[in-house]
Amino acid sequence: MSSKLLAFRPPRIALFLVAVAVLLHLTMPLPFELFTNIYLGSLVIAIGFGVMMAGWWLFRKHRTAICPTGTPSSLVVDGIYRFTRSPMYLGIFSMLLGLAIIVGSLPFYFAAVAFLIVIDTVFCPYEDENLQRLFGDDFLRYKARVRRWL
Repeated sequence: MSSKLLAFRPPRIALFLVAVAVLLHLTMPLPFELFTNIYLGSLVIAIGFGVMMAGWWLFRKHRTAICPTGTPSSLVVDGIYRFTRSPMYLGIFSMLLGLAIIVGSLPFYFAAVAFLIVIDTVFCPYEDENLQRLFGDDFLRYKARVRRWL
C-alpha cells in the first residue's frame, strides 16, 4: 500500500485529505469546535506557504527534481535546508494545520495529522534511501546535521 502512495504527489494527497475533511465536516458535524482562530490560522498558512516556496525555489535554483520520485541531480543543503530536510512537506503540513485552525473542525485537524503521517512513513524513508544511494557520505553527514522537520 505505501509504495502505491508514491505514485501521488504530496500536494495532491493534501488536497484529497482536505476534500475528505470538507465532506466529513459537512455531513457529520460535531457538537463542538476545537481551537479556532482566523488570524492565527491565516498566519500559519502564510508561514507554511513561505517555507514551502523557499524549498521549492532552491530546488529550481539547483535544477534538481522537485517530484519526490524523481532523480535528484544535486543535494540541496543551503537556505532553508540548513534548518529542515523537508521544508516543502513542512510547509504543506503547516498550511493544512492553518486551515484546521481557521475551521476548527476535527476532520481538518485529522487531515493535517494524516498528511504528516503519510509523508513521514512513506515519502521520507523513500527519499532518504534514494539520497543515500545517490550522494552517499555527503547525504549521511547532512542527515546527521539537520533534522527532518525542525
